[in-house]
Amino acid sequence: MQNNCIYLDNNATTKVDPEVIEVMLPYLTDYYGNPSSMHTFGGQVGKAVRTAREQLAAILGADESEIVYTSCGTEGDNAAIRAALLAQPEKRHIVTTQVEHPAVLNVCKQLETQGYSVTYLSVNHQGQLDLDELEASLTGNTALVTIMYANNETGTIFPIEQIGLRVKESGAIFHVDAVQAVGKIPLNMKTSTVDMLTLSGHKLHGPKGIGALYIRRGVRFRPFILGGHQERGRRAGTENVPAIIALGKAAELELLHLEEATARERKLRDRLEQTLLATIPNCVVNGDVTQRLPNTTNIGFKYIEGEAILLLLNKYGICASSGSACTSGSLEPSHVLRAMGLPYTTLHGSIRFSLCRYTTEAEIDRVIEVMPSIVERLRALSPFKNDDAGWLQGQEQALAHR
Repeated sequence: MQNNCIYLDNNATTKVDPEVIEVMLPYLTDYYGNPSSMHTFGGQVGKAVRTAREQLAAILGADESEIVYTSCGTEGDNAAIRAALLAQPEKRHIVTTQVEHPAVLNVCKQLETQGYSVTYLSVNHQGQLDLDELEASLTGNTALVTIMYANNETGTIFPIEQIGLRVKESGAIFHVDAVQAVGKIPLNMKTSTVDMLTLSGHKLHGPKGIGALYIRRGVRFRPFILGGHQERGRRAGTENVPAIIALGKAAELELLHLEEATARERKLRDRLEQTLLATIPNCVVNGDVTQRLPNTTNIGFKYIEGEAILLLLNKYGICASSGSACTSGSLEPSHVLRAMGLPYTTLHGSIRFSLCRYTTEAEIDRVIEVMPSIVERLRALSPFKNDDAGWLQGQEQALAHR
């Protein structure tokens, strides 16, 4: 199953590139010295870490001194948000969006209990922001604006540079969660309005347990983790050397393949999407179909449950994910799709397919082959497959009996 699966859940995590594994392994075995040590054995490891930092900086269009390693995207988001607030203790207001990752939303919710005010910007049916609403929310008390580059569920890309110009005029710090964007679209921090940017290694064919935070030179930063001198005093703790080496190589490979891979993924994504829309009635693409990641499509299949679709896909060895954040025993759909105001008849049956440079045409063909029969089978079990009101009533009844 594991070796033969069709993996279309790359926004959740990615396969580690074999070349990444190859460069990583010696730092688990032969080159195990501490990069902070004064002796030659540790010094050679420190040199490799510097090279990896330069590789990562290159994909961001940044300087290597602006890179701080973290354990993951969640740590990066937490560190950026809290550092921005500590650097401006007199300011007590944060601006974010309703569709952020929980690594941002849950921090903001906690900060509200500590006396901070948070503005959660709305999105339209395509998942896009209203820049006028953003501008109206900014005040002299705004310490931080934290907005994702691209949404993990729909792939919708926000106009980050336009947002950044407005943020700069307000004097706030601008943080961007770019976990889904790095390696999928070109970035250049040298010409960007972004102050801090979060990324995660396992989203770009690197290992789990490693991420990074870009901090523009000159931006005031208060460390999230205190201890030793590592990362120029910005993130204490002995460096995760094998993972840092791996992330550097992963970034190098993503930058090398970026143009070719994104064009290919977009072509395969569009073929999958267009064929499913043409062959399956009552389905729709969720999100902005023009401003989105090249590897992502989120399709809502009316009158059926996303969890049921995933279970049947799994029987065919196909891995995707639900556009719903449902857990067992709950019919509550994704906060992202709810914020977009999608009808419940659609968002309950929303599925995200996310591709990568390893995705093949044959795999897309297989999904195209099995999806119509899966949807037809599930709809045949529903007595309300052509009745919006009846379907909703049935959902309410099912929820009442759980």
